[in-house]
Amino acid sequence: NQLCWFVSAVTGAGIDQIRAWMLELENDGELLAQLTKRFSSNPRRGISSTEPRWGRRLGWYALVRATQPDHVVETGTALGLGSCIIAAALLRNGHGRLATIDIDPEAGYLIAEPWSTVIDRCTGSSVEVLAEMRAVDMFLHDSLHTYDYEVSELTAVEPNLRSDAIILSDNSHETAALSDWAERTGHHYLFFKELPRDHWWPGDGIGVAWARPVPR
Repeated sequence: NQLCWFVSAVTGAGIDQIRAWMLELENDGELLAQLTKRFSSNPRRGISSTEPRWGRRLGWYALVRATQPDHVVETGTALGLGSCIIAAALLRNGHGRLATIDIDPEAGYLIAEPWSTVIDRCTGSSVEVLAEMRAVDMFLHDSLHTYDYEVSELTAVEPNLRSDAIILSDNSHETAALSDWAERTGHHYLFFKELPRDHWWPGDGIGVAWARPVPR
């Protein structure tokens, strides 16, 4: 419920609609089955989860559904769980693509059809690739969670953000990079802390920055 209010504060969407979008993801049996199958055959399964857990990523999904972006950019593909969730929202929207960036050429093991049809996988330094991205509607930092590196990514992508872009930072409890950037650039900023139930992981958090309306 708190995550719904978080998304509502950022997008202006109604709570009932946000709940419906989150339920849409939770009830996506095709996505759950495909991800569970690929988790079980993952060569790195000994050091990763054995099944998908949506957690705070329900918020990512609802934000994509609410804002209807044409171009989402994510850094830190890893296995590709977040990529698939974002792609599922884009497919539901009926438009838009995700560019996901990772320095590891083997990243993105979970990505498969039909979600792969709206995903462009980019290999290389996120800072260098971000400098080439154009007209970004939504940016998600989920790579190296240090203050300096996150600032480097924000600096690289900033000239290419649309005026109404949504900027997300996963694990924003670890650095103040996005909140500092929001203050410097005149954006709104909010943070949501994930608190998993009955799980050993302490939870991460979502930081989000979005444009203030131009005063009339």
